[in-house]
Amino acid sequence: MEFSHWLSLFSICLLGAMSPGPSLAVVMNNTLRGGHGDGYATALAHGFGVGLYGLLTVTGLAVLLARSPALFVAIQVLGAAYLIYLGGKSLRSDGAHLPTAEGKKNTRTAALDGFLVAFLNPKLAIFMLALFSQFLEPMAGALEKGIMVATVGITDASWYALIVVLISRRAFLERLQRSAIVIDRVFGVILILLALSVLLRAAGLV
Repeated sequence: MEFSHWLSLFSICLLGAMSPGPSLAVVMNNTLRGGHGDGYATALAHGFGVGLYGLLTVTGLAVLLARSPALFVAIQVLGAAYLIYLGGKSLRSDGAHLPTAEGKKNTRTAALDGFLVAFLNPKLAIFMLALFSQFLEPMAGALEKGIMVATVGITDASWYALIVVLISRRAFLERLQRSAIVIDRVFGVILILLALSVLLRAAGLV
């Protein structure tokens, strides 16, 4: 994988994780209720869930690419259309509030929360399929696939682990909330540009 492609993948994964939503709320809640141990457990389990989705996705796409290149291209186009839809939605976003939850959890339960909020999210599965179909090359080897999977999982876990470190700093949380709209706007623009570049390649225009 070229460095520029990896950087694009990393940027999208990071901005996606940074965008406030249910996952951020779960990490925050478990940290505030159970301390840093619960927070880290939630963050790592969430990253594992995302990485597992990435592994399942890249493996399935590789098989599809080998058996039916035309169908893979069709999925790329559909994936690009979905990314444009998500990008437009992010551009229209008015920011997200960070909810709080009641009840203290133990570390095992906190980890389960982190995993399930990722793995039981059908939108994440669709997003992963749309995203990976834009980056997976026909001749991609095990190393490249592994890099893609590791990038999504480690980026996600690292971001939420950073949230745990900074969770006690109220000023940071307020700044993140104030920046939610900007994050969503940047996320939306990147998704749309990525999708358009794929559509242009599919049409043979670039």
